[in-house]
Amino acid sequence: QVQLVESGGGLVHAGGSLRLSCAASGRTFSNSAMAWFRQAPGKQREFVTGISGSSYSTITADSVKGRFTISRENAKNTVYLQMNSLKPEDTDVYYCAAAPSFNAHREASWYNHWGQGTQVTVSS
Repeated sequence: QVQLVESGGGLVHAGGSLRLSCAASGRTFSNSAMAWFRQAPGKQREFVTGISGSSYSTITADSVKGRFTISRENAKNTVYLQMNSLKPEDTDVYYCAAAPSFNAHREASWYNHWGQGTQVTVSS
Protein backbone atom coordinates (compact mmCIF):
# COMPACT_ATOMS: atom_id res chain seq x y z
CA GLN A 1 0.00 0.00 0.00
CA VAL A 2 1.39 3.35 -1.06
CA GLN A 3 1.77 5.84 1.78
CA LEU A 4 3.14 9.38 1.98
CA VAL A 5 3.88 10.75 5.44
CA GLU A 6 4.77 14.41 6.00
CA SER A 7 6.65 15.73 9.00
CA GLY A 8 8.44 18.87 10.12
CA GLY A 9 5.57 21.31 10.41
CA GLY A 10 5.14 23.58 13.39
CA LEU A 11 4.99 27.13 14.66
CA VAL A 12 7.64 29.63 13.61
CA HIS A 13 8.04 33.40 13.74
CA ALA A 14 7.96 35.44 10.55
CA GLY A 15 11.37 35.40 8.90
CA GLY A 16 12.14 31.97 10.26
CA SER A 17 12.70 28.64 8.51
CA LEU A 18 11.23 25.16 8.51
CA ARG A 19 12.10 21.99 6.65
CA LEU A 20 9.32 19.60 5.75
CA SER A 21 9.93 15.97 4.90
CA CYS A 22 7.77 13.50 3.00
CA ALA A 23 8.62 9.84 3.37
CA ALA A 24 7.13 7.53 0.75
CA SER A 25 6.56 3.83 1.19
CA GLY A 26 4.86 1.04 -0.68
CA ARG A 27 6.85 1.42 -3.88
CA THR A 28 9.82 3.29 -5.30
CA PHE A 29 9.13 6.86 -6.40
CA SER A 30 12.51 7.66 -7.94
CA ASN A 31 11.00 8.06 -11.42
CA SER A 32 7.83 9.81 -10.23
CA ALA A 33 7.26 13.53 -9.98
CA MET A 34 6.67 14.75 -6.44
CA ALA A 35 5.18 18.02 -5.28
CA TRP A 36 4.12 20.10 -2.33
CA PHE A 37 0.74 21.77 -2.15
CA ARG A 38 -0.84 23.82 0.61
CA GLN A 39 -4.40 24.52 1.64
CA ALA A 40 -6.13 26.84 4.05
CA PRO A 41 -9.61 26.08 5.46
CA GLY A 42 -12.29 26.86 2.89
CA LYS A 43 -9.80 27.44 0.10
CA GLN A 44 -8.62 25.40 -2.88
CA ARG A 45 -5.46 23.40 -2.64
CA GLU A 46 -2.59 25.55 -3.98
CA PHE A 47 0.48 24.31 -5.82
CA VAL A 48 3.74 25.26 -4.09
CA THR A 49 6.54 23.44 -5.90
CA GLY A 50 7.27 20.22 -7.73
CA ILE A 51 10.26 18.14 -8.75
CA SER A 52 10.60 15.64 -11.56
CA GLY A 53 11.84 12.11 -11.19
CA SER A 54 15.61 11.96 -10.68
CA SER A 55 15.54 15.71 -9.79
CA TYR A 56 15.82 16.62 -13.49
CA SER A 57 13.77 19.80 -13.12
CA THR A 58 11.68 21.80 -10.67
CA ILE A 59 8.75 24.19 -10.96
CA THR A 60 7.79 26.68 -8.26
CA ALA A 61 4.91 29.03 -7.61
CA ASP A 62 5.77 32.72 -7.88
CA SER A 63 4.51 33.32 -4.35
CA VAL A 64 7.34 31.25 -2.85
CA LYS A 65 10.04 31.50 -5.50
CA GLY A 66 13.39 32.41 -3.98
CA ARG A 67 12.22 31.37 -0.50
CA PHE A 68 11.17 27.69 -0.83
CA THR A 69 13.26 24.88 -2.30
CA ILE A 70 12.21 21.33 -3.09
CA SER A 71 14.68 18.48 -3.17
CA ARG A 72 14.58 14.71 -3.08
CA GLU A 73 16.72 11.86 -1.84
CA ASN A 74 15.70 8.85 -3.89
CA ALA A 75 17.81 6.43 -1.86
CA LYS A 76 15.54 7.27 1.09
CA ASN A 77 12.36 7.66 -0.98
CA THR A 78 12.02 11.09 0.62
CA VAL A 79 11.20 14.58 -0.62
CA TYR A 80 11.99 17.77 1.28
CA LEU A 81 10.67 21.31 1.31
CA GLN A 82 13.06 23.89 2.71
CA MET A 83 11.12 27.02 3.62
CA ASN A 84 13.04 30.21 4.40
CA SER A 85 11.96 33.79 5.08
CA LEU A 86 8.55 32.55 6.12
CA LYS A 87 5.63 34.96 6.13
CA PRO A 88 2.30 34.83 8.01
CA GLU A 89 0.56 34.23 4.67
CA ASP A 90 2.49 30.95 4.35
CA THR A 91 0.36 29.57 7.19
CA ASP A 92 -1.43 26.51 5.79
CA VAL A 93 -1.61 22.74 5.90
CA TYR A 94 1.13 21.46 3.59
CA TYR A 95 0.59 18.26 1.59
CA CYS A 96 3.03 16.03 -0.21
CA ALA A 97 1.88 14.42 -3.47
CA ALA A 98 3.19 11.87 -5.96
CA ALA A 99 2.31 11.68 -9.65
CA PRO A 100 2.28 8.73 -12.07
CA SER A 101 4.60 10.64 -14.38
CA PHE A 102 8.20 11.79 -14.63
CA ASN A 103 7.56 15.53 -14.90
CA ALA A 104 5.87 17.64 -12.26
CA HIS A 105 2.73 19.66 -13.00
CA ARG A 106 0.94 22.47 -11.19
CA GLU A 107 -2.53 20.88 -11.21
CA ALA A 108 -3.54 18.87 -8.16
CA SER A 109 -5.55 16.49 -10.36
CA TRP A 110 -2.28 15.28 -11.88
CA TYR A 111 -1.28 13.60 -8.60
CA ASN A 112 -2.72 10.28 -7.45
CA HIS A 113 -1.11 9.82 -4.04
CA TRP A 114 -1.35 12.28 -1.17
CA GLY A 115 -0.10 12.55 2.38
CA GLN A 116 -2.25 13.50 5.34
CA GLY A 117 -0.75 16.99 5.62
CA THR A 118 1.30 18.85 8.18
CA GLN A 119 0.38 22.21 9.71
CA VAL A 120 2.70 25.18 9.26
CA THR A 121 1.89 28.30 11.28
CA VAL A 122 3.86 31.51 10.89
CA SER A 123 3.29 34.17 13.54
CA SER A 124 3.81 37.86 12.86
